[in-house]
Amino acid sequence: MTDILKLMQQAQQMQSRVQEMQDQLQKVTVTGSSGGGMVRVEADGKGTVRRVKIDPSVVNPADVEMLEDLVAVAVGEAQRKATELAQGEMQKMTGGLNLPFPLKLPF
Repeated sequence: MTDILKLMQQAQQMQSRVQEMQDQLQKVTVTGSSGGGMVRVEADGKGTVRRVKIDPSVVNPADVEMLEDLVAVAVGEAQRKATELAQGEMQKMTGGLNLPFPLKLPF
């Protein structure tokens, strides 16, 4: 019975560390860009877009589709970087165990 209690305590500690890591990820900024930096997207470490910067030279009313594509690419890059950052932090915390992210524990 002591082993089960110890295991539950360790799981709760892990959950607490995961929550701390997620809080820290919200404070980190990653940047994605496209069009040679003409479109830049800043996101937090969880992938939530915080800011979009568009160089006025790429704003062409006759070619809105190109701007849409540049924004989509920059957003995707920022979110990919955020995912890689979060997975790297999770790997550090779990000592290389391949656990799913975000980690959801039942308590």
